[in-house]
Amino acid sequence: MSEQTTLHPVTPDLHPLVERLGQLYRHDLSEFRDSWPDEEGTYRFPRLTAYLSDDPDRQAWLIRSGEHVAGFAFVRGLTEPARHIGEFFVVRRARRRGVGHDAALQLLRRHPGPWRIAFQDENPGAARFWRRVATDAVGDAWHEERLPVPDKPWLPPDVWLSLDTGA
Repeated sequence: MSEQTTLHPVTPDLHPLVERLGQLYRHDLSEFRDSWPDEEGTYRFPRLTAYLSDDPDRQAWLIRSGEHVAGFAFVRGLTEPARHIGEFFVVRRARRRGVGHDAALQLLRRHPGPWRIAFQDENPGAARFWRRVATDAVGDAWHEERLPVPDKPWLPPDVWLSLDTGA
């Protein structure tokens, strides 16, 4: 029997935990985003600060599988017509066990309405994952488009899914 997946708002006492998870996340993405660790062995994660602030447009969530820390999800656009999954990470131990899928669906249901989700097509696991989540959330009522990565013309375009969980 699998453990229950839950989302918990990231409070200030959890910031150090999320920062450490952020390093694992950036390491995973380095394969697809042309990034290297710095001279101290850490990856830049400039957007993290915005998600850990008091900005009413953003929310950071800690993902748990039972009592275990399993990842995080960052949402932006809470004060706008469409929400965006800004960052989404599940630790390797929890992958392919339904944890990420459950967390993503909970997140989409927590904020009903239009959503935009970006991923890299060259990351086949993410591509399968997000297309499956979109289908499970809204059936075939979603579409995708490819858009250039801002300020990184050498990277392949991101894939953007659009769906509406309030329809």
